[in-house]
Amino acid sequence: MNTVINSVKFKADPKLEKYVVDKVAKLEKMVDNATKCEVTLKVDKPESDNNKIAEISVSLPRQTLFNSKQADTFEQAVLDCVDTMKVQIEKYKANFK
Repeated sequence: MNTVINSVKFKADPKLEKYVVDKVAKLEKMVDNATKCEVTLKVDKPESDNNKIAEISVSLPRQTLFNSKQADTFEQAVLDCVDTMKVQIEKYKANFK
């Protein structure tokens, strides 16, 4: 699965990019026919709390799964997205067996 990381209006730190790739790799183990995973990181309102947004889109045959989470840190937002995406992948696998 090809993983693309987009950071909107900022340059993502290499440690953050590695963290994202490591967490998204868990999704790849769950489904072997995913073609692409796109992760978008953005800051909602810089002056407020809980302003980091992570969006994950996974392209599968017949469907694209998507979710978005907001948290105080990008790491937490990515972790929440991955957890939700795991549930979506399980549902996808149950529907297309």
